[in-house]
Amino acid sequence: MGWLVEALVASILLSLCFAITESAPKSALVTKLPGFNGTFPSKHYAGYVAIDKERNKNLWYYFVESERNASRDPVVLWLNGGPGCSSMDGFIYEHGPFNFERKKTEEPRLHLNRYSWSKVSNIIYLDSPVGVGYSYSKNKSDYTTNDAETATDTYAFLIEWFKMFPEFQSNPFYISGESYAGIYVPTLASEVVKGNKNVMRKEKRNETSTNHKKVTKPVINFKGYLIGNGVTDQVFDGNALVPFVHGMGLISNELFEETKASCKGHYYNENNGNNECSASLAKITDDVQPLNVYNILEPCYHKTSMTAFDFGSLPPSFLNLGQTERPLPVRKRMFGRAWPLGQAVRPGIVPNWPQILADSSVPCIDDRVATAWLNDPAVRKAVHAKEKSEIGRWILCTNQIVYTHDAGSMIRFHRNLTLSGYRALIFSGDHDMCVPYTGSEAWTKSMGYKVVDEWRPWMSNDNVAGFTQGYANNLTFLTVKGSGHTVPEYKPREALDFYSRFLAGEKM
Repeated sequence: MGWLVEALVASILLSLCFAITESAPKSALVTKLPGFNGTFPSKHYAGYVAIDKERNKNLWYYFVESERNASRDPVVLWLNGGPGCSSMDGFIYEHGPFNFERKKTEEPRLHLNRYSWSKVSNIIYLDSPVGVGYSYSKNKSDYTTNDAETATDTYAFLIEWFKMFPEFQSNPFYISGESYAGIYVPTLASEVVKGNKNVMRKEKRNETSTNHKKVTKPVINFKGYLIGNGVTDQVFDGNALVPFVHGMGLISNELFEETKASCKGHYYNENNGNNECSASLAKITDDVQPLNVYNILEPCYHKTSMTAFDFGSLPPSFLNLGQTERPLPVRKRMFGRAWPLGQAVRPGIVPNWPQILADSSVPCIDDRVATAWLNDPAVRKAVHAKEKSEIGRWILCTNQIVYTHDAGSMIRFHRNLTLSGYRALIFSGDHDMCVPYTGSEAWTKSMGYKVVDEWRPWMSNDNVAGFTQGYANNLTFLTVKGSGHTVPEYKPREALDFYSRFLAGEKM
């Protein structure tokens, strides 16, 4: 049946292409950006898409055309996690078209990023859900949301976006993201698949009807998805920390054996009354608490001032492992904002970052460059964002949404999508302690698919860049050696390599 669905999609896309009379809106074109004096290597667009005009509900996007062949290259939607974090995090710090150089007294200086994902794809950075980044609603009740509503709203955005940019409707489309986007991506992908089926059913009915009606919704040429260090399943995620810290040599073998025995090999502990297990887990937390939760290779700053870190205390091999080809330093971490160590995302209200900050002291993101640049009135004007007086300051991770995790485990979503023929790449920075690779490795294995590409190293720039295992039904698991939570930030060359190969359907 897969070929039949593909044929139906292709025929509808072809008919839509002939019907297109519009093109990308000129009013959304970004012609210059403060801090950058060169020529854009491709066209940039930004602005709002109204997903509910009656409620004045608007999602803001930044779109970068491919530097290679915009008319043929895939369109990729990028979503940062949180929930409640702006996707401009990915644009500024990870794989956007620029590297941002922080200046002491001036605005950030922008340089072209040689490892931008726009080298091989068109890419949309979307602030989602409503209330995040520049996205807003006039009705503040819209800031209370959940997984299901976020997926529905994002699908509504895509429908309207493809109407605004009809020349991209036939391009292959992928969804990508990291961290809590491990929830966003599969739920949205399922919404896209469902939406496509509904459109195709209407199209088929119209073909047999004497009163032929024009299809009002575009079919999205969805091909697959990529997720980095993504939240997936509370049991697999909750069980991931202990084997990770033991494998990395962060706890003693004695403590590991004690914990394994007292917890009976199940470290996900949801108030089960096992005091011995809880005590062992508390010891582990005490041991690893001072480390940088996003990358155990990186220094960790616990105070408001950046005191010197004694790099001489670390072996050279440890330092080399975390080396990056970024021309500018990776963000320093300070103050404390991350998931409570070893805690899985449970059903119910997910606490926002300020709430977590009040109860936790693990390190967080230094977002000063992004905050200063995106709150510059000249930048907001250049990217067609509302003024601060209308929608407030841009904040990397907002505190104004109330978000409920209601989609449950993502494993059933992954199974439905991969069995339906959609390609999936699950990648993990192997030194991330926030969402450890051990959880992603375990749940991908739990799918029960036949191994078609046994565990092996994958190469980038003639060096081992990590390890990968391929499964039937187009599911691939991949680690990135020496990388933290935000893989393209820590390992930009390697990230562009696996991204390019995945989009091209090539072997890792």
